[in-house]
Amino acid sequence: MSFNEFNLQPFLVEAIEELGFTEPTAVQKRLIPVIKSGKSVVGKSQTGSGKTHTFLLPIFDKIDPELDEVQSLITTPSRELAYQIYEAAKQLASHSEKPIRVVNYVGGTDKARQQSKLHHEQPQIVIGTPGRLLDLVKGGDLDIHTSRSFVVDEADMTLDMGFLSVVDQIASRLPNKLQMMVFSATIPQKLQPFLKKYMSNPVMEEIPVTSVISPTIDNWLISTKGQNKNDIIYNLLTMGEPYLALIFANTKSRVKEITKFLKQNGLKVAMIEGDLPPRERKRVMREVQNLDYQFVVATDLASRGIDIDGVSHVINDGIPEDLDFFIHRVGRTGRKGMAGIAITLYTPDEESKITEIESMGIKFQPKAIQNGEVVDSYDRNRRKQRSHGHEELDGALKAKINKTKKKVKPGYKKKIKKEINKDLLFKRRLEQRQKGRTERKRKKQDSNRYQ
Repeated sequence: MSFNEFNLQPFLVEAIEELGFTEPTAVQKRLIPVIKSGKSVVGKSQTGSGKTHTFLLPIFDKIDPELDEVQSLITTPSRELAYQIYEAAKQLASHSEKPIRVVNYVGGTDKARQQSKLHHEQPQIVIGTPGRLLDLVKGGDLDIHTSRSFVVDEADMTLDMGFLSVVDQIASRLPNKLQMMVFSATIPQKLQPFLKKYMSNPVMEEIPVTSVISPTIDNWLISTKGQNKNDIIYNLLTMGEPYLALIFANTKSRVKEITKFLKQNGLKVAMIEGDLPPRERKRVMREVQNLDYQFVVATDLASRGIDIDGVSHVINDGIPEDLDFFIHRVGRTGRKGMAGIAITLYTPDEESKITEIESMGIKFQPKAIQNGEVVDSYDRNRRKQRSHGHEELDGALKAKINKTKKKVKPGYKKKIKKEINKDLLFKRRLEQRQKGRTERKRKKQDSNRYQ
């Protein structure tokens, strides 16, 4: 199946070709035709499945550039997600012959300037975080009563972060006749009342994943019993030569502790967590995107919403309470077909969580650090297995003991850097084409104005 089968406007097909998309993802195949037909949908699909273009393409397909009013509203729980969707929307809009006004409203930005612009003209597509959107709506600056569609992206994360009541207030100000699209990696029970309140017989689609994590990821498991976690993390970062490593911790205090330890040991480390002021957070994210840092320590907020190219290593300081976050964390590496290494550190009291993760279809490779290198270790379930088949397991264990130690693959850093440079070159060309298009449109408009 190709994107041509969706019968999208020509400028959207052109935009998709420029991005290098050839075949729709599973969620796009199932839901783009449904959304185009005007039905409300609830899409349950994992991060990285192509959800953003699943709703953006049908929205742009229906936008009337001649109509100077809000036609679609998109909410997302984090600023990083909002910026990602905004960039994707701008790329689509740049291919339209007639200008389509797309705006992004998030906390930590100049609200007075946004209000001033809104008094002159309303955007046609609005993207933003719930708090800032509601502020602009309540103040009478942003007029959303004309919107034909409403997207709630990452609904479960919106619920977890306490923003669902804000989204509820926004939804209550939208017209009754509205196409609503809710996308979420999971559909918690606490989300059900909101869905029932605003959606009548929506199309429900759950998109199964063929692989819970990318097959290009080496998924390592290291026991920290009797060892210092900070020392293990430092050793992993300094022995493996990661191109870009993300270290995830369960709490803000633990993030700060790891960051302090790594800095004291001479590493240049970026920290991303909820206590950072908005401007500082934005600056750090920009520096990380520019690869000014090789190491980033973050809370789970960063595992959903930050799409950094070239993450070669992900280290889990511990198992997250919500196991769905494990998938989101690990999914930061191994993207776009690149190789990646995910390393999970665990303590004996987390055995049950490891078992639960394995029940999701995720397989671990047991590892240990010996003499300054990562080597194969014993399967932690070997004793259980031994009781079921003593003779057979003895042979298997013997083979494992005699197995040659595996070092981190040489040349890994060069390969990643090559891929990143290729991607950056593609993005620069993309920007140059967009600038050229914008300039041609401006000249054409100026020419028409004086004719």
